[in-house]
Amino acid sequence: MTEDEGPPTPPAQGERRQGERRREERERVRLFEQLIAAEQDERRRLALFLHDGAVQSLSGIALMLDAVRHAIDETRLDDARRILTDALERHRAAIRALRDLSFNLEPVVLRDHGFSMAVQALTQNRGLEHGIQSELDVAAAEVLGERAQAALYEIVREALEGAIRRGPPQTFSVRVEPGDAQMLELTIRDDAPGERRRRSIEALEERVRTLGGTIAVGHDGEASTIRLILPIYAASE
Repeated sequence: MTEDEGPPTPPAQGERRQGERRREERERVRLFEQLIAAEQDERRRLALFLHDGAVQSLSGIALMLDAVRHAIDETRLDDARRILTDALERHRAAIRALRDLSFNLEPVVLRDHGFSMAVQALTQNRGLEHGIQSELDVAAAEVLGERAQAALYEIVREALEGAIRRGPPQTFSVRVEPGDAQMLELTIRDDAPGERRRRSIEALEERVRTLGGTIAVGHDGEASTIRLILPIYAASE
């Protein structure tokens, strides 16, 4: 050993470092696979929604317009007007469904004005529709990066939609606050009747895992609560 060389690394220490690197690599692979699986599930849900929703609606509208043409050819104008009126209503409904889908995929307000305004717009719109009183304290989430905010927004949206399906609730609250050791804590609470279905909980768990966080779901008989802990390092993602 020369004078410039340091003491050799003990074999046990070198093995520990190799073991740590292997574990880190396995964890990166696991998280990557989870992310790919989540994206595949999202694409599958989107394809199913389009096929069973907008595509079916537009196909039905096309058939109705054919019927309108035949009715006009046979000078049955009253029938033509009635069918055309129904077709217009279905067309407007399809446009609303596609607009809602576009908003859910990438809300413009989230992109342009941030997480707080996006959640406020979401809860106000759904609250007016279903008579829900919302309480929000989510400014702490602005520290997160764009992707993390989008994922967190989807979690809030899915939690709200799940509560509406079970209820709808009278109250819905979202709170984000700093936790210990560079963590954020998010709490979502609603008073909709019944407990969340396991399938909806698993969807939330999958989203949280892609952010490196943890989630706990509980129901105390009066309200359902979702508690999410998210590392601040997601702010850089």
